[in-house]
Amino acid sequence: MGSEDGMQLIKRAPCRAAAQSLKLLLSGQNPDHVLQGTGVKPGSDSRRPGDDSTVAPEDAARFLSCHCSGHCPDDAKNNTCETNGQCFAIIEEDENGDVILSSGCMKYEGSHFQCKDSQFAQTRRTIECCQFDFCNRDLKPELPPRDTEPPDPHWLAFLISVTVCFCTLICVTVICYYRYKWQTERQRYHRDLEQDEAFIPAGESLKDLINQSQTSGSGSGLPLLVQRTIAKQIQTVRLIGKGSSMFSHVTQLCDLSEGFIAADINGTGASTQLYLITDYHENGSLYDYLKFTTLDTQALLKLAYSAACGLCHLHTEIYGTQGKPAIAHRDLKSKNILIKKNGTCCIADLGLAVKFNSDTNEVDIPLSTRMGTRRYMAPEVLDETLNKNHFQAYIMADIYSYGLVIWEMARRCITGGIVEDYQLPYYEMVPSDPSYEDMLEVVCVKGLRPTVSNRWNSDECLRAMLKLMSECWAHNPASRLTILRVKKTLAKMVESQDIKI
Repeated sequence: MGSEDGMQLIKRAPCRAAAQSLKLLLSGQNPDHVLQGTGVKPGSDSRRPGDDSTVAPEDAARFLSCHCSGHCPDDAKNNTCETNGQCFAIIEEDENGDVILSSGCMKYEGSHFQCKDSQFAQTRRTIECCQFDFCNRDLKPELPPRDTEPPDPHWLAFLISVTVCFCTLICVTVICYYRYKWQTERQRYHRDLEQDEAFIPAGESLKDLINQSQTSGSGSGLPLLVQRTIAKQIQTVRLIGKGSSMFSHVTQLCDLSEGFIAADINGTGASTQLYLITDYHENGSLYDYLKFTTLDTQALLKLAYSAACGLCHLHTEIYGTQGKPAIAHRDLKSKNILIKKNGTCCIADLGLAVKFNSDTNEVDIPLSTRMGTRRYMAPEVLDETLNKNHFQAYIMADIYSYGLVIWEMARRCITGGIVEDYQLPYYEMVPSDPSYEDMLEVVCVKGLRPTVSNRWNSDECLRAMLKLMSECWAHNPASRLTILRVKKTLAKMVESQDIKI
C-alpha cells in the first residue's frame, strides 16, 4: 500500500467512527462497545507499533490506565483497565429512578463525541472524561435537573375557572355595595327633605299643634293633623299588640272622641299601616287594671258610670256639623276598655263596630266575618237569632256585654274587708278558651249567668249594681235596659256618693 493510500485510510477511519458515534448519540443510545470495550473493536487485531503496516488511531496500542467500576472489560485487573482513548465517569438514573455511578475506559473511536453526551438521551445521565492515568477517580458528575413537565390541562382549566369566578364575585360584590350605598344615600336624602318639611316645628309639642288647630278659626279643627301626614313623624319604639279595624269607619268615630289626636296612612312599599293616634293611658286596659287593683265604692261607680257614658256616646246619633252616626261596638269587654289617669274609662278597639245610616235606615255592616269575643256574646248572637238588618239588635247585644263588664268590676270592690279575686265571666262554667258550643250550652240552653257572692246583698252599692247588671244581661233583648237608662241610674248613684268625674 502506497503512502497516499495510507494517508487516505487514516483520514477515512476517524470520519467513519465519528459518524457512527454521532448517530448513536442523536438516537439517545449508549454505545456499550465503546464504554465497556477494551479499547479495541471486537474481532479486530491490534497492531503493535513498529509493524510495517500503517495503524489506524482507533487500533493504536493502549497506553492510558483508568479506574473502572460497573463498566470493567473482561481483561480488567483490580478495577483497572487500559485504553487508547479516555477515562470516564458516568452517573445515570435507571427506569426505577435509582441513581447509578460508574466509571471505566473509553476507546478512542467516538470518544470525543461520547464524552460530550447528548441532551436528547432517553434517561437522565451525565458523563465526564479525562486523559491521564486514573483521573476518573476524582470525577464526580451530577445528574442534570429534571425537565419541568407541562401542567395538567384539567388543573389549568380548574385554576382558570376559579380565577374567573373569584373576579366575578368581586365585581358583583362591588356593584352590590355601591348600589346599596346609592340607595342608602337616596333614602337619607328623602328623609332629610321630609325633616326639612317637618310639620311640628322644633321646640313645639304635639299638644301645641293640637291647640293651634283647635283655635285657628279655619273651621278645619283636628282633621288638620291628617293633612300634615303625621305618620312621617312617628317611630315605633315597642309593639305592644296588634289588631284589625275598619279604618274608614273608625276615623269617623274618633274624630270627635276625647282622646283622638290624629289619623294617617303610612305605606312602606311592602305593607300599609293605618295609624290612629290617641292619648296614651298608662294604666292599660280594665282587664289589666282589675287584676292588680281593688276598688272602693267610689272607684267602682266612677268606672261603671264613665264606661256607660262612653257607650252612650257611641250608641247615640249626634246631628249637626260636628255630628256623628249611631255606633254599635259589637266587641265590648274589659280588654277593650282603657283606664285613664283619673280612674275613668274610655272605650277602645272599634274594629268590629257598625254604624247606622239614618238617611237610608241601613246598617253599615263591615265585610269582616268576625263576631266578637265568644265569652261576651249575647244569647241572640250565640243562637244566631239576631236580626242583622236591625240596628237596635246590635245595641242590645252591647248592653249584655256591658252587664258582664259591670260584674267584673263589682267583684273587685271591697266591702267589709272582703273582696274576690279577679275572674272573667263564666270562669267556673266554661274553659279558658270556650267554643261557641260551650257558650251556647251555658248561656242559651241552661240560661246561666255569672255567679255573685252573698256579700253583695249586704252592701247597698253592690246590691244596686247587681240589680243593674241583671237587667242588662236579660235573655230577652227587649227586656234589657237602654244605655241611656243605665247612665241615668248610675248618675244618681254617683251624685248620692258626691263623686266628681
